[in-house]
Amino acid sequence: MMSLPFYQRHHEHYDRAYRHKALSSTVSQYQKETKSRSAVYAQGSAAYARGSSAYRHSSAGFSLDSSAAYSHGSSAYDLESAAYSYGSAAYDRSAAHSKRSAAYSLDSEALSTSSAAYSHASESINKLAAAYRLGSEAYSLGLKNSNLMIEDQSYKMSPKAKRAKQSLISEDKENEALDYSVPIFTGREVNLSGITDTEEERIKESAAYVAKRNLFATGEGVSVKKVAKTTSEEEHHEKKSRKVAIRESAERVAMKKTLEETQAFHKKLNQDKLLHAPEFIIEPRSHTIWEKENVRFNCSVAGWPEPRVTWYKNNVPIDVQAHPGKYIIQSRYGLHSLEITECEFDDTAQYHASAMNVKGEVSVYASLVVKRYKGEIDASLLHARNLSLSPFAVTPHGYASRFEISFVDKFDVAFGREGETMSLGCTVVINPDIKRFKPDIEWYRNGVLITPSKWVQMQWSGERASLTLTHANKEDEGLYTLRVAMGEYYEEYSGYVFVRDADAEIPGAPGAPLDVQCLDANKDYVIVSWKQPAVDGGNPILGYFIDRCEVGTSHWTQCNENPVKFARFPVTGLIEGRSYIFRVRAVNKAGVSLPSRVSEPVAALDPADRARLRSHPSAPWTGQIIVTEEEPAEGVVPGPPTDLQVIEATKNYVVLSWKPPGQRGHEGIMYFVEKCVAGTEEWQRVNTEIPVKSPRFAVFDLSEGKSYCFRVRCCNSAGIGEPSEATGATVVDDKLDIPKAPGHIMPTRNTDTSVVVTWTEPPDAKELVGYYIESSVEGSGRWEPCNNNPVKGTRFICHGLSNGEKYIFRVRAVNAAGLSEFSQESEPIEVKAAIAAPSPPYDIVVLESVRDSMVLGWKQPEAIGGTEITGYYVNYREVIDGVPGKWKEANIKAVTERAYRIQNLKENMVYQFQVAAANLAGVGAPSKPSKPFKCEEWTIAVPGPPHDVKCTEVRKDSLVLLWKEPIYSGRSPIVGYYVDMKETEAKEEHWRSVNEKPLQKKFLKIGGLTQGVSYVFRVRATNQAGVGKPSDVTDAVLAETRPGTKEVVVDVDDNGVISLNFECDQMSPDSKFIWSKNYEPIQDDPRLNIDTKGGKSKLSFKDLGEDDLAIYSCIVTDTDGVSSSYTIDEEEMKRLLALSHERQFPTVPLISELAVEILEKGEVRFWLQAEKLSGNAKANFVFNDKEIFDGEKYKMKVDKNTGLVEMIMDKLEEKDEGTYTFQLQDGKATNQSSLVLIGDVFKKLRDEADFQRKEWHRKQGPHFVDKLGWEVTDECNVLLKCKVANIKKETHIVWYKDDREIMVDEEHDFKDGVCTLLISEFSKKDAGTYEVILKDDRGKDTSELKLKDTAFADLMNEVCRKIALSATDLKIQSTAEGIRLYSYVTYYVEDLRVGWVHNDTQIKFTDRMRTGVTGEQIWLQINEPTPQDKGRYTMELFDGSTTHKKAVDLSGQAFDEAFAEFQRLKQAAIAEKNRARVLGGLPDVVTIQEGKALNLSCTVWGDPTPEVSWLKNEKSFVSDANCILKFESGKNVSFSISTVSTQDSGKYSIVVKNKYGTETSDVTVLVMPVSGQTDTVQGHNQNNKTVPKKKKAMTTSKQKEGGKKDFIKPHIEEITATEETPDPNEIPPVETEKDTKSNQQAAKKTAGKAGVAEKVPQPTESLDRQAKKPPEKAALSKPH
Repeated sequence: MMSLPFYQRHHEHYDRAYRHKALSSTVSQYQKETKSRSAVYAQGSAAYARGSSAYRHSSAGFSLDSSAAYSHGSSAYDLESAAYSYGSAAYDRSAAHSKRSAAYSLDSEALSTSSAAYSHASESINKLAAAYRLGSEAYSLGLKNSNLMIEDQSYKMSPKAKRAKQSLISEDKENEALDYSVPIFTGREVNLSGITDTEEERIKESAAYVAKRNLFATGEGVSVKKVAKTTSEEEHHEKKSRKVAIRESAERVAMKKTLEETQAFHKKLNQDKLLHAPEFIIEPRSHTIWEKENVRFNCSVAGWPEPRVTWYKNNVPIDVQAHPGKYIIQSRYGLHSLEITECEFDDTAQYHASAMNVKGEVSVYASLVVKRYKGEIDASLLHARNLSLSPFAVTPHGYASRFEISFVDKFDVAFGREGETMSLGCTVVINPDIKRFKPDIEWYRNGVLITPSKWVQMQWSGERASLTLTHANKEDEGLYTLRVAMGEYYEEYSGYVFVRDADAEIPGAPGAPLDVQCLDANKDYVIVSWKQPAVDGGNPILGYFIDRCEVGTSHWTQCNENPVKFARFPVTGLIEGRSYIFRVRAVNKAGVSLPSRVSEPVAALDPADRARLRSHPSAPWTGQIIVTEEEPAEGVVPGPPTDLQVIEATKNYVVLSWKPPGQRGHEGIMYFVEKCVAGTEEWQRVNTEIPVKSPRFAVFDLSEGKSYCFRVRCCNSAGIGEPSEATGATVVDDKLDIPKAPGHIMPTRNTDTSVVVTWTEPPDAKELVGYYIESSVEGSGRWEPCNNNPVKGTRFICHGLSNGEKYIFRVRAVNAAGLSEFSQESEPIEVKAAIAAPSPPYDIVVLESVRDSMVLGWKQPEAIGGTEITGYYVNYREVIDGVPGKWKEANIKAVTERAYRIQNLKENMVYQFQVAAANLAGVGAPSKPSKPFKCEEWTIAVPGPPHDVKCTEVRKDSLVLLWKEPIYSGRSPIVGYYVDMKETEAKEEHWRSVNEKPLQKKFLKIGGLTQGVSYVFRVRATNQAGVGKPSDVTDAVLAETRPGTKEVVVDVDDNGVISLNFECDQMSPDSKFIWSKNYEPIQDDPRLNIDTKGGKSKLSFKDLGEDDLAIYSCIVTDTDGVSSSYTIDEEEMKRLLALSHERQFPTVPLISELAVEILEKGEVRFWLQAEKLSGNAKANFVFNDKEIFDGEKYKMKVDKNTGLVEMIMDKLEEKDEGTYTFQLQDGKATNQSSLVLIGDVFKKLRDEADFQRKEWHRKQGPHFVDKLGWEVTDECNVLLKCKVANIKKETHIVWYKDDREIMVDEEHDFKDGVCTLLISEFSKKDAGTYEVILKDDRGKDTSELKLKDTAFADLMNEVCRKIALSATDLKIQSTAEGIRLYSYVTYYVEDLRVGWVHNDTQIKFTDRMRTGVTGEQIWLQINEPTPQDKGRYTMELFDGSTTHKKAVDLSGQAFDEAFAEFQRLKQAAIAEKNRARVLGGLPDVVTIQEGKALNLSCTVWGDPTPEVSWLKNEKSFVSDANCILKFESGKNVSFSISTVSTQDSGKYSIVVKNKYGTETSDVTVLVMPVSGQTDTVQGHNQNNKTVPKKKKAMTTSKQKEGGKKDFIKPHIEEITATEETPDPNEIPPVETEKDTKSNQQAAKKTAGKAGVAEKVPQPTESLDRQAKKPPEKAALSKPH
């Protein structure tokens, strides 16, 4: 279908249900155009699907007994199986009753009580399609008041429209399920005699439309009257079952509801819904007729508004006025026809009718084929359309329809490499183009039809045929032919494809073998054959390896251990029933080649089994297994095989073949092969271990040159049979000899890149596979293969040669035994196109006509025959009454121009002309006779056509068009020309003018072309009378820039001579350069000089001036349009003259002017650089107008290779201030450059030189490359570092801070040339000036870094940043005082500002909420927390520029757990603080002499006041007369024994107890028996020996909570021992502490720490919400 007009593109989806009412009057027009169709209508029956009864609508008065109902599947459908109606078709009930329709009775009052009812279409309840009947189909048995009387007529249901039906359901009711749908119908009176049912259906549909339109317009409802039932109906109703009655009652209710909803919907309809796009009811059919017959295409179209129908031939509108009497187009009552009279063969085409209205456009197609009789037949007999040709008894094969098949964009000779993907293709143009008649596309390789495979893919797009080699191999090389067939007529196009070897994996290895095939396959045996490669890698091929692979696997197995030279090899040891593929590899002394392409799979089967499988494929499984029983038979020993023979013998093996024996029983047999040396009877079994199954066997391991005989035995389970007859003596040697070399190698010219090589077959050649041809450029000694697949025959075209080169050729033959020696080399031949006579000229036109002469013009032949055309010969003949006469020569001497005036013609006589071209090869064939031209005086006022129109300088986007002025100029002079152009395939109406104003010149450069598009052009001349006839159309020109295209190049030589140069590498020996000025050939012009040598031509200007302004073009004759041009306008002339002057008076071009720079040692370098200097160039150096020379102060150098000129001075002094100039001279070219160094410029340069000199001296010893700097490490330490160079072992490094040396523990090793100093925990005390010194015997260097003020602040900011980044996540810990949030940093400095935020509010610190830092821990202490302390806490660390944040959520479960732990620790701290304890403890051991007094005291504490008790040796101990125990003031406890005795020795314990806990303190008393006096000993005297005291304490919480460890152990403040009667003469046995004061201080210090512990008791465990605390940071320090 054609595309829609632009104004209809948005209305492609439209309802096509509209039917025109005017079709009712066109019935008789279709009687002979449509086929007779029939359908059985049951008159008066009520046939519903599944036997359902007819529905009755008693309440509405419908009588359905006489309605025509149709069963789904009972009617014969032609187009489709369902009936169609506009908006009221019966819908499938399976779609949930989603379609509705209403039944309307338009003539209900005319219905009588005798069951005269209109036929309704009722919907099948059982999901079947129902058909409806229009009012015109009212068939009833007793129709009384109707004028429609039809009896026993057979009709068919209307075909279902191929479109979506319009739904009559309102939007809000669309998804409801309905029970019944009644269609719209109307009645009419009509005589249906002789009407085909297709026409009848259209008439009915048109009537339905009229009824529906009227109904939609008025919105009226449906009125029905009740019709009386007949007696038979009542009886039938009584027989109904109750179930049927209930169902019908429900259906009536549903129908009534449907009618009401449909009436309401119809009132809302818009008349715009009646607009519908065109639809063809009847489509034209295709015809095949004979010439001179008439043909008519008919069609019928519906749509609203009424569509306009246009007829087309091959997509071109048919113009009746342009062909009067040829075409007759009629349109009457919706029937449209196209009649073609007196059909000719040119009328064969595709025709189509297009119908269009405001809703859209639709087209239908039909083809016309006009056949022409090949033999003699009276044309008058064919004129009558109804004449039968049967008396002639001519079959359709006796007539032919001619198709013109041409190939465009053809594939050329193709070159590829193995493994690459190659594609060939042609665009096929077939005329006439009949879409329904598709061509047969076939591809052939070397004459063999190609079938698609994994290696070859073929495509046909409808216009282009292509073939793709997915993985090219040498087997794919050959001549490819594309055959396009249309019926019995076909055309072919061929091109050769060359496939080279892939690069070898091993250098010098041969090419891969090719064309591997499997021959003579058996159960366990197959012969593999192949072809030898053309490339041997420079070394002879030693043989071939054969590999096999079982199909379905990827494992390759080598079949032969030693290489075989013969190109056939028997492979044995196959497994019966399995399939194999094979490949072959060649080997020479360099290595093994790549493998060949694999063979086709072959099955190891008996040939009889394989043939049986091919002819009788396996039958499908029938489900039955038939088992037959046979009587067991005794084994039969098989007889001897027959027909034993040697079918192949080589040096390596002998192949035997035989036939199985006739006597072998029912079981299978196997074979044993035996051999013996000829002339003996010593038989040896060859296959001793495994018998063979196939009647083929290859015998190996035979002695070359010996003769052998062979025989075979059969065997089975019954035994081994008798041997066969022995073969004759067979000599183990190659029966097939290597062929001899071919002879008589003869090359001949073919094209610019190919040569035809012929040769003679070698004598006594057997089983030749083909030939390999090699070529070599004469004198090169390098041979290249011309083909890689052996070619058969003795002629081959070698392609891909270089034009103009001389080649020699040689050939060698190939068979299975090997490759022959090379033939003798051919004579050298130069590659150039062969010379032949030119092809005929064409397009002969008359350029001027007078009374007795005519001027003819024509186009140059397409093929000039390889050399230029020397002239043309013109013939003419008279044509009288359409009968041509004899040809006469118009000229005896050849004319060189393509326009010629023929004299002495007869006025008013009709002539035909023909032209022949001539070249060195002779006169070519004459052209076809021209059209008849009448010789008469032209009197027209406008000019005649221009002639000799041609295209040159074709590029991808432009070309130049040339032409010659008309011979006939009209009645006034020619004033200009118009150029027209169009695309080649465009229609005539697409011609457009290139220029708006007439051109004065006879050439035009046309730009704006589209690359790859083909164009044609024509030229018209104009004068005062108007525009004349156009010239002949040019040949099609493809806009493309061909590879290798060159342009004219302008050049100015060293002498200032301006020239245009053009070069061509496609020249033939006869080619010439033709220069033109403004496209007029240049004759002897004194201002120009043309010089041509070989493939180069130069046009030189002697004195370029304004007279030379023009377009200069150059054309190379005898080439494929090689041409180019160059435009010299005024601006270009000025540029060229300036360049010429520069070349005449040259200057040395400079890349850079004179410049100065300071070198590393402080030297001053002056330099400039020229673009190039010859060997004769020289330079002069001038300072302040005085030449200076090379010496101590000045070092001068000229580098002629680089063009660098330089002068170096050791140092600058004050006297060196001034101007420096370098003067250059190179031949006659000169140049100079100066540099002024005075004032500040000179001073700055001298200072820089001095600095660089000092720097150089500094760097001679150890020195700093990078000065001292700093960086902060990830551990937040500061690293001072510097990079040094020129270091050795003796080099020392010394660090200073504020002029004080920093002592470094380790000596620096200068690793990586970097010196570092690490400062840990950097703080304000580290501010200062740091200096580092490098020194050794060569010198020293220093570097200083000031870390003060701003520099120190920057460093501290970075330190703070690193510290802030090291902060850990916030964690939660409960203490006895409250909840603590904390984070660890690497270390803390005061410059790091810490802030805390609670719920986005800055925290103000109080006694209850305080922060601090303990070591590396930053914490926030919340004392006595409350629920108001819940929320998100954020720690903000500000490093001076950035704030770093760490946050934790102290709410929910986290807060509850922390608070609970705080409460527990708080209670534990209270218990610890108030429990009973011994503050001033007792000594562990007291040693005292017997009889002395012992006095011990201590202090206890507890709240409430503890109870005190004593134990002796773990037993209760009370006070008595000797031992006095005292407890005073609730805290002082004393223990006194007035006189100790040995009985008092023992362990004494004081136990203090209150409700918070109990503590026990032990003291061991040792009494030494001594006689003497009584003394009093104090615990701190020298007579006493005390041991540090260990106390036992237990709190009540320990008793309650299972014995948790104490946090703080009490310290004993004082222990006192008292002796009442001291003995100064006695050596005291008790050692006291040497330094009582120090002990007391230690006791106080311990007591102080204990006091701190009492204030801040340690928790038993921490609440860590995020991570476990590191072990080294587990302790909690007291806040500052």
